[in-house]
Amino acid sequence: MDRPNDPNNLVLTKQGYHLVGQGAVKACLWLNRSLRGGDQCYKHHFYGISSHRCVQMTPTLECNHLCLHCWRPIDDPIPIAKHLEPKELLDGVLQEQQKILSGYGGSETTDIKRLAEAKHPSHVAISLMGEPTLYPYLKGLVDEIAKKRLTSFLVTNGTNPEVLQDINPSQLYLSLNAPTRDVYMRVSNPKSDQWENIMETLELLNNHTSRTVIRMTLVRGLNIIDPLLYARLLEKAEPDFIEIKAYMHLGKSRKRLNRDSMPSHHEIIAFASDLGRAMSYEFSCQIPLSRVALLSSGSKPRILNY
Repeated sequence: MDRPNDPNNLVLTKQGYHLVGQGAVKACLWLNRSLRGGDQCYKHHFYGISSHRCVQMTPTLECNHLCLHCWRPIDDPIPIAKHLEPKELLDGVLQEQQKILSGYGGSETTDIKRLAEAKHPSHVAISLMGEPTLYPYLKGLVDEIAKKRLTSFLVTNGTNPEVLQDINPSQLYLSLNAPTRDVYMRVSNPKSDQWENIMETLELLNNHTSRTVIRMTLVRGLNIIDPLLYARLLEKAEPDFIEIKAYMHLGKSRKRLNRDSMPSHHEIIAFASDLGRAMSYEFSCQIPLSRVALLSSGSKPRILNY
């Protein structure tokens, strides 16, 4: 049963989360910047997604990892709420997105053209917080997004491969933050050992119908290890793209890691270059501000048509 006055709900609300059942939607930094005429996030530079037309949401606040580098409030108690059916969830999320946008209308710094575009979202990022494969109706949610002619990016930690077999988002991400089981247990801090499930997900990605991406968040002193170890794993998946991103010292992660844990952009580029050579992937793009680099297999065009 949903309890709107639950103190855990209030904590998330104060942080800018708009709760919809067990799910949530939130305006990100890049939506704010884009609506003020500024730069846009990596999804724009890498794949052509407009930040101000992107809805960042999650169908569930639950997660079976407590990653050391995660800056979301994943270690706080989860509000008590029910899982909504896909259509009700998506409709609620899109309504809350409109409420978020309504706050920009009276500001002199708002780009009016972009605000008008933002009111007609084109993309849903299922990546806000939590592990989406724990939502029992994930396939239905992805299908509902497609019915509305929106593109979707789904980010998963790969612990539930059976859920991923029959879904078809525009782009399917696996967050892979370790090249070995021991490093995985230390960095991802799972509730139980899910390494074999992640290996199964890597194999599944190899023949998946969606565009596929491996996302790696690197933390100095933890998982910046020989790129060849990562390459051996990634060869199981042969993803269309690989994103290599630096850990950023933000949010809740500041209680678990120190500021020196952030790799420099130079370190990210050096790692990405070595990994690209090991896998014969092209170094495709980089964003110094976000400390992120993109490798491409060449199998798919970078920019999505939508």
